[in-house]
Amino acid sequence: MAGCSLTLTWLDAELEELWCAPADTPAFRRGSVSELPQFEAAARTGAADTTHELTVGSPESQQAAHIAWQAISAMLATVVEHEDELGRIDAVAGDGDHGVGMVRGLRAADAAATNAPTESGVSGVLRAAGAAWADKAGGTSGVLWGAILTAVGTELGDQDAPTARSVADAATAGADALHRLGKCEIGDKTMYDALLPFTEALSDNVAAGLDLLPAWQAAAEVATTRARETASLSPQLGRARPLAERSVGTPDAGATSMALVLHAIADVLVDARSDQQTTVGAR
Repeated sequence: MAGCSLTLTWLDAELEELWCAPADTPAFRRGSVSELPQFEAAARTGAADTTHELTVGSPESQQAAHIAWQAISAMLATVVEHEDELGRIDAVAGDGDHGVGMVRGLRAADAAATNAPTESGVSGVLRAAGAAWADKAGGTSGVLWGAILTAVGTELGDQDAPTARSVADAATAGADALHRLGKCEIGDKTMYDALLPFTEALSDNVAAGLDLLPAWQAAAEVATTRARETASLSPQLGRARPLAERSVGTPDAGATSMALVLHAIADVLVDARSDQQTTVGAR
């Protein structure tokens, strides 16, 4: 986004002392900090532990965990491929870092899923991936995606074999988490404009008797259509809101990336079904 950001605040005696104090950071240096007291041990300060205890999943849940890891890897590959375009879209009325943030968060999520113990169920893998995404991505979208993955994993659990119905319910739980934490509504020009229609279509497709794969594929097409339709919207939330008029005519970057990763997951489900059919045939 062209321009700069200027913050003004009232100066008092306490703030003046802090402002004039020595500092040594990558972006700002003043004076010498060599004489300042040094602190070790984050544990001494009671720093929060962001790790998650991973429970042993049933064999069916472990198989689903492997598919979940494949899905996260496919999401990462897709976002890397479209990173520059997502940044270009975001820069029209934002700061242009959406692609970079998504790649950073997904790399952390992929590493967390890859390093999860082999006996972990799908819930543990997704919750670990969500925590890593929220911790490493930076920005609002990282926290929101972390909440989405955590909600999906919690809904699926570590014992029951995922079904089309339980996956649809888990996707709905993810959308609910986004709505609750992001305080967004349909029409606000956010990724919720793609995710909620997807979950609604997925639930309807499953209720109509479709298997998970065709239900997901059809719902992903709905998400793509709704993401494109955000071009006509004026943003009501986020950094693009002050430049709302400039944003009209360009789709929302978050909705666009949401549609992309939902299609990437569909491709993983295609491969998973093919593997299952091959296994059955071999028997």
